[in-house]
This record gives sequence, C-alpha cells and structure tokens, in this order.
Amino acid sequence: MSETSTETQDARAFRAILHPHRSLGPKGFLILMSAIGGVSFVTGMVFLAMGAWPVFGFFGLDVALIYIAFKLNYRSGRIYEMVELTPQLLKLTRVHPSGKQESYDFNPYWVRVFVAEGPGGRTDLRLASHGSELSFGSFLTDDERRDFSDALSGALSEARTARF
Repeated sequence: MSETSTETQDARAFRAILHPHRSLGPKGFLILMSAIGGVSFVTGMVFLAMGAWPVFGFFGLDVALIYIAFKLNYRSGRIYEMVELTPQLLKLTRVHPSGKQESYDFNPYWVRVFVAEGPGGRTDLRLASHGSELSFGSFLTDDERRDFSDALSGALSEARTARF
C-alpha cells in the first residue's frame, strides 16, 4: 500500500508513496503462464491428433491473450503517488506508467483530507482546498484509503501546529 518515512532534513516532514498491490510476482507469473501454456499445448495436441487442427491454434490464441492481459495489468500497476508534507507545503505527485508526472501543491493550513463514502461502502480519498477537490489513491482498497486518511490528517494537524 504505502510507505511512510520521516525526512532527515526536517523532523516534522511526512512522506508516503502509494502504489497498487500486485499479488502475483514475476516468479509466480512465470509459473502460472508455464502451467497455462503446458495445459493448452497438451490439450491442443489431443485435438490435433483427433483431426481437429483449428482447435490447436485457438488454444495458442488463448494463452497469448492471457499473457497480454497480465502484461497490461502489470503496466497499469506501475502508477504511484507521492505525498510529501512539510509545515509549508503539501505536495501530491502522481507518476503514470508512461512516466508522465502531475504535481499538485496545497497549503497545509487550508487543505482538508477526507474519505467520501459512496454506494455499497466504496470510498474515494480526496484533498479539498478553497472549494476544489482532488481525488487520489484510487488504486488503494477502501480500508487502505481510510487508514491513509487518518495518517495524513494526523500529519496535517502536526504540520499546522509546527507552522507558527
């Protein structure tokens, strides 16, 4: 979910890196794709031996589509967001899988963090300041959003008192 650390240059700084969870690592992916490929090949060979040769190609196509789907999923999992807070500035940086970065700066005194509750218990983590809102952490689970909201709210409270 996230990593939180205190910067050495300012004892009051808060930094978190939010990234999506991927439960299947590279080794597991290799094992899964080998198993799917092996089963598809053996089953395809049975159909080939029975004279249904087009089925063999469709089994290969299935394996290729599963591989592409996993690769696209892993690519989308490379997105991450950095939240950096000092008594002077709250900075949210979103880094897309393509490498494109978006940065948003907020005054810690005015910004509020909250979790908007939606239908079915779904949540949306947001920063609000001066009438505008920014949604972030969309790849986190509902419980992770609530936990991070609490952590960031606490850090904002500390930053506001350290400001003066």
